[in-house]
Amino acid sequence: MTSLIKENASGHPGNGDANPLVNEVVRVPGGIGAQARAQRAEAIDRWLRSVFPRRAGIALVAVGGLGRRQCAPYGDVDLVLLHAGVPGIDELAASLWYPIWDAGLRLDHSVRTVAEALSVAQDDVKVALGLLDARHVAGDPALADQLVRTAADHWRRTAVRQLPRLREITAARWETHGELAFLLEGDLKEAAGGLRDVGLLRAIATAGVTDALRPAVHAAHRRLLDTRDALHQQVGRRVDRLVAQERDGVAGLLGLRQLQLDASGATAGGVVDDGDALLRRVAGDARTVSHALDDAWRAADRLRSGRRRGTDGRPVRRPVARDVVEHDGELVLARTAIGARPDPSLSLRVAAAAAITRLPIARATCEWLAAYCPPLPAPWPPAALAALITLLGAGPGLVPAWETCDRYGLVDRWLPEWTRLRSLPQHNPVHRFTLDRHLVQTAYEASRHTREVDRPDLLLLGALLHDIGKGLPGDGSAGRAGGPEPAGAFVDHSIVGAPLAEAVAARIGLPAAEAALIGELVRLHLLLPDVATRRDLSDPKTVAGVAEQVGDTTTLELLHALVRADAAATGPAAWSDWKGRLVAELVARVRTALDTGVVPAPPAPDPALVAGPLPVVHLAEDRVSVAAADRRGLLATVAGCLALHRLEVISADASTVDGRALVECRVQPRYGLAPDPIALTADLRRAVAGDVSVTQRLRGRALATRSQGAAAPRVVWHREAATDAVLLELRAADAAGLLYRVSCALDEAGAQVRAARISTLGADVVDAFYLVGGWPSDAERDRVEAAVLAAV
Repeated sequence: MTSLIKENASGHPGNGDANPLVNEVVRVPGGIGAQARAQRAEAIDRWLRSVFPRRAGIALVAVGGLGRRQCAPYGDVDLVLLHAGVPGIDELAASLWYPIWDAGLRLDHSVRTVAEALSVAQDDVKVALGLLDARHVAGDPALADQLVRTAADHWRRTAVRQLPRLREITAARWETHGELAFLLEGDLKEAAGGLRDVGLLRAIATAGVTDALRPAVHAAHRRLLDTRDALHQQVGRRVDRLVAQERDGVAGLLGLRQLQLDASGATAGGVVDDGDALLRRVAGDARTVSHALDDAWRAADRLRSGRRRGTDGRPVRRPVARDVVEHDGELVLARTAIGARPDPSLSLRVAAAAAITRLPIARATCEWLAAYCPPLPAPWPPAALAALITLLGAGPGLVPAWETCDRYGLVDRWLPEWTRLRSLPQHNPVHRFTLDRHLVQTAYEASRHTREVDRPDLLLLGALLHDIGKGLPGDGSAGRAGGPEPAGAFVDHSIVGAPLAEAVAARIGLPAAEAALIGELVRLHLLLPDVATRRDLSDPKTVAGVAEQVGDTTTLELLHALVRADAAATGPAAWSDWKGRLVAELVARVRTALDTGVVPAPPAPDPALVAGPLPVVHLAEDRVSVAAADRRGLLATVAGCLALHRLEVISADASTVDGRALVECRVQPRYGLAPDPIALTADLRRAVAGDVSVTQRLRGRALATRSQGAAAPRVVWHREAATDAVLLELRAADAAGLLYRVSCALDEAGAQVRAARISTLGADVVDAFYLVGGWPSDAERDRVEAAVLAAV
């Protein structure tokens, strides 16, 4: 509804009232909670009765949030004008709808007889669900009661037949909006596990299919409604997506606050609104709703189609694993497994069987395991470790089996660290999942690569534990996401997590050497992509440094598989064909160094660039190569011309052969469309030849696209990272033409760039420049650094 706030609910202007009016005409109060929602419904009902025409044979019926008396502060008003064949109903309806619009209410309306409403409900399952919330507001109560009773009865008789269609519609909605439990900016209403799904549970319960609305679901529903109330209150209009910029404000309205901590984790004094706590609460509630809906769908399937039955009419019990049988399409415990002293590995073995067979675990079985399965000893027995590896390597069955066990507290029994990881937000925009789901998804993606490595079991465990260090003080997550990095406080989560992962590996029963290797995988899981995208792979020192850290080909292959699984689980922005080629090239060079002890020689330049008249310009699918007369600033000129044609430079190499300068760049279109190759070639030829008109265009575009970042740009120097150069690393907000501006600044400062590597992290970049020469003095470094920062 449109915001028309002029006074508070008590009728007096000011900001002190807890429930200010969100609509002055209708006198709809704001506020958060069940009481505030009921008050809004009562206020709207009262006003609608005052404007409703006094005429026989008509009734006003509320559906949706108003019908349920769960009105959000700025929600829609859904109304049905019922009539018994009254003449002139269109004019009568207009006399009702226009005052509602004039009052600033958002209206969704229809005009129907009872028969027409039931006919539409028979053809449209969404309308049938809407009528389950129908409630009389004004007019003829008998007419409204006829619709309410008949619609509910019709649904109970036809629900089993209509649920398959409803499930298809729901799956399409989930595909569009994603899973609320794992999104950083989820839609509280439409995403899987959101308020719309609670309506489905209510409909399934009304049909008598199953007891879908259990106490945990009611509590989750109430908190999701409160969150939406707070979101509307915070934004001042109707919005259902919990976007990042509103998160802390919503948390504050809900009373979710935490002590303010410094970078080391110590209390810094005061309290701050806790947006992360809000996300974790929403995720937990969404999981509760999703899990209940999964149970409800299965109950509906059983009711509709049934399962295999024996000669006595009872469901067939089929053994699927030790102590686990299939019963009526679900996994339950064998009778021999239920005793006074259950096997501690039983819950893991049940989970592994569920993942392998892709069958759900019966709710009663989950509850029994949560209540009676004893904790695992340390170290784990071999059967428990084997079951965990089977679970992690099960492929598509892993995620649903893990989620089910997590909802009943079984995962916390296996891994006490999971309590801290559950629903933990990851604020880097390349991530699509919360931390716990990301870890499980990485294990699933790693199962695709198990045949490529010598130790698939260690790959799966490393995938599950690779980010275990996130969420701890000093883990460096904010820095990697583009946030501020306090001096001396930055420790990468891979370093923080390595000893934690090694301890977990030892506890679950791995030998000391293998547990140490798990720790190494966690410590080094960022090594390959960081080096491949930020370092010169042709530099022998780069390859030798990676080989020294990795140590052997077994670890190298495990890291290569883990990198690909991690990227696939992170999201599409975390990986690309060019990044995959760079990592594969680095792995091949390091493998050669480990196998032979000899670092591969740098590749020779393209023969076509070292012969023929100058300038030479070659364009390939993702490469641009230029040869011109040797002069300073050639790299900056080429980079600027590529930016002019909306090409992002991923890597750049500059060298001199027989008096001619060679610049070779790997590129990708900034906006997905490749430039005109003829125009690009012409501009490159003119630019390297010193054409002033091209240079002026470059400088004008560069000034118009200077970067704007939340955090200040930063320069980091590396002394021993290259064979014949010093490495300058720039961390800044991404912007078109950044490489051109920085290259120009370095050239004007007297620094010669022989190579550049550009790594994009969401909205930020880490640009590495190889500066020819020895380690500069403090004053020289300060001067170059100031020039670079000024160019950003």
